[in-house]
Amino acid sequence: MSTIRNKVQLIGNVGNTPEIRNLESGKKVASFSMATNDHYRTTSGEKIQETQWHNLVAWGKTAEIIENHVGKGKEIAIDGKLSSRSYEDKEGVKRYVTEIVISEILLLGSKNLDENHDNV
Repeated sequence: MSTIRNKVQLIGNVGNTPEIRNLESGKKVASFSMATNDHYRTTSGEKIQETQWHNLVAWGKTAEIIENHVGKGKEIAIDGKLSSRSYEDKEGVKRYVTEIVISEILLLGSKNLDENHDNV
């Protein structure tokens, strides 16, 4: 069981164009959001879709894959771990962030979809 500590696996759609940064150290980092959807029925039979948003971060070769192959709306599967950090914003207020640091990514969906997803 020790191998499943702090492990996250998700399948969903990219919510925004990934932000790619090249750090002074030479490392590349990609940041973006991802939406996952759950469906359920109420006691009256009404179908409900609930969307959860996740903040994702990828480093190195994984960030390069994202830069070259992942855009807004693309369906992906990720494997990673939760990471929490804090920072001070411009007003000096301490902010807390929980992100998923990606260790593996799998590109899903049709390769022929255009940016507008007209073929869905």
